[in-house]
Amino acid sequence: MDSQGLEDAAILLMSLGEEEAAQVFKHLAPKEVQSLGETIARISVVPREKIERVLKRFSDIAQEQQLLVADTDEYVKSVLRKALGEDKATLLIDRILQGSDVSGIEGLKWMEPSSVAEFLRNEHPQIVAAVLVHLEFEQASSVLKLLTERQRNEVLVRIATLDGIQPMALKDLNDVLSQILAGGERMRKASLGGVKPAAEIINMLGASIETQVLDYIREADGELAQKIMDNMFTFDDVVKIDDKGIQLILKEVQSDSLVLALKGASPELRDKVLRNMSSRAAETLKEDLESRGPVRVSEVEAEQKELIKIVRRLSDEGQIVLGGGGDEQFV
Repeated sequence: MDSQGLEDAAILLMSLGEEEAAQVFKHLAPKEVQSLGETIARISVVPREKIERVLKRFSDIAQEQQLLVADTDEYVKSVLRKALGEDKATLLIDRILQGSDVSGIEGLKWMEPSSVAEFLRNEHPQIVAAVLVHLEFEQASSVLKLLTERQRNEVLVRIATLDGIQPMALKDLNDVLSQILAGGERMRKASLGGVKPAAEIINMLGASIETQVLDYIREADGELAQKIMDNMFTFDDVVKIDDKGIQLILKEVQSDSLVLALKGASPELRDKVLRNMSSRAAETLKEDLESRGPVRVSEVEAEQKELIKIVRRLSDEGQIVLGGGGDEQFV
């Protein structure tokens, strides 16, 4: 999409409002979301004639608004969080609103993992970690698989303990890439790295490498290893389990616990659970969910944690397969 097309699409999305725009964002590729988000962040007031040209058949809506969005930064944040969820949106929001030049790292995203691994093979683990947290989790995990076991472990420890990247630290990356990020002393710290990204990457390494990495991290820092494990599978990830797995999980969960856990679930997860139940059981669950009044968040979270324990046990027993990439083989 050319720059004019991006601007037109951004104006159209801004005219739709947050809820409708969020629905559109859900159907776009990550690169499209980022491009549109960056474009929206640069727009404030739009000439009326441009609005009328873009909206065409929706000119009646355009006539009611001159200033599409009062605060574009807040608009981008709100739309992305509604479309992608808090975790996925946070990293993208930082990249969009930070205003940094990330042309170097964007170039890496188009390279084969083997090329990226070769490029980083002789670099310090801290620099490798700082580079990998900018990549998509799947690409980062593919790069890590091509490194030695020791380097892979050291890099993941650093990713998990990386508490953002200070502007001065970015100068080290300039020696590895052609100015991955640009900015001076005033540039705010990019919220990259941490336990969650490390967990997401480890999730995609596959069972055998995952065990090696976690054992290594556990020896160095048991508390850190536990935090990573806690983030490797969340209640929202239950939706990624196939229907057969959902049916096995439902056999292990008490109905009252399921109702409480689903009080805080996404509509997508609720629908998946309901369609894997008998029509009578599904109807009963719907009634229980509707009749159950307000519930403390702590109660909901407690039941969700209990359900996750069941999921992990079934996974350890080999009865279900959790979502993600890895090195699974089929025969």
